[in-house]
Amino acid sequence: MTYFQIASRAGIWLACACLAVAQAQAGIAITQWTHASGAKVYWVESPGIPMVDVQIDFDAGERRIRADKTGLAQAMASATSDGVQALGSLPALDENALSSAWADLGAAMSASASSDRLSFSLRSLSYPDVLGPAALLAARQIGEPAFPEKLWLRDRPKMLASLKEAQTRPATLAWNAFAPAVYGTHPYGRIQTADHLNAIQSADMQALHAQVVRACDARVSMVGAVNRAQADALVTTLLSRIRPQPCKPQPAVAEVEPLVAGVEKRIAFDSAQAHVLIGQPGITRKSPDFFALLVANHILGGGGFSSRLTEEVREKRGLTYGVSSGFSPALHAGAFTISLQTRPDQAQQAIDVVREVLQRFVADGPTPAELQAAKNNLVGGFALRIDSNRKVLDNVANIAWNDLPLDYLDRWTAHLEAVTLEDIRAALGRSLQPQKMVTVVLGAQ
Repeated sequence: MTYFQIASRAGIWLACACLAVAQAQAGIAITQWTHASGAKVYWVESPGIPMVDVQIDFDAGERRIRADKTGLAQAMASATSDGVQALGSLPALDENALSSAWADLGAAMSASASSDRLSFSLRSLSYPDVLGPAALLAARQIGEPAFPEKLWLRDRPKMLASLKEAQTRPATLAWNAFAPAVYGTHPYGRIQTADHLNAIQSADMQALHAQVVRACDARVSMVGAVNRAQADALVTTLLSRIRPQPCKPQPAVAEVEPLVAGVEKRIAFDSAQAHVLIGQPGITRKSPDFFALLVANHILGGGGFSSRLTEEVREKRGLTYGVSSGFSPALHAGAFTISLQTRPDQAQQAIDVVREVLQRFVADGPTPAELQAAKNNLVGGFALRIDSNRKVLDNVANIAWNDLPLDYLDRWTAHLEAVTLEDIRAALGRSLQPQKMVTVVLGAQ
């Protein structure tokens, strides 16, 4: 990439941030329609700078993977950058040629997989001589990845070494015990092992791609300097290389089962700090309690130094440098988790304090002063949630993936302001059972 291209892109990215701040003040208008392919498109026109950001999501996350192939969705996503197949007059591109093609365009393409979804992200200038070739190249990477066996055989040992190294980290070991205990047999609780990696072949990636990358299932989120007609044409190009196939509903995935009793796991580990995780299944992203619990968690342990847990565990007793809590809402009930580190000889005292704070908070809820302070903080920080085009796109993709109302961002602060003390008490009572939580303690004496 030339100096001029680098400097130009740096200036555009800075302009993105400034434009997003202006959007936060003016409101963000999201338009939604169904593309001819069946894909659902969510578009925000942002004409101030010549750039387009696109995210395409498919229902192809790890929850769709067989237990004995755990990690396949992530491996497949990573391998889409290993090259594309030849088609007609277009030659095959190996990983080096594909990388060079993106660099020559000054555009960027990436793929990732989470528990719920497979995501492709494109960032390009919106000038036709750049966006057209970038969209076609992205379409090939989405629809025609080569999945070369020799590159998988090359990369797998690196992944195995990384997995082995992760098993030396106390935080990883604690989570590997916590997740299966919270989620049970649900896919969210699966932990990838060396056996899983060794079982994955490039043929598995090809089969998974053919099964789940379907244009009719796609959720396309777009923010940038294109009008609606251009946006629809861009979607046509981006999805054009996906093999047409019948679009039958995918099998349902079972919900996360609630815990029936508390579970405690103590793991011996030679560490200067004990790692503690306490939690249980929480809520889905579509839960009507989302905003009440967002405010509640800010007060309990998500608000940094102003939270109750920090006040009681750190400030009053000096048992930890940091303690936090959080919900991880997703398509299924993501975990509610409290985490902290402390001296091994203080672990039980810290756990007792956390449990007492949590039980009292669930029973009584916050004070009026805590509620107002949390609202002020969250509302005041809203602009930071959309202060770049990437963050705007993330929010639009969240709306698209979870079928949230199109005016969700415009009404975000109003939803927060409407939360009452009773709303929080009721939501806590429905969502958290302090006596039925998983506690994992790694490294305590």
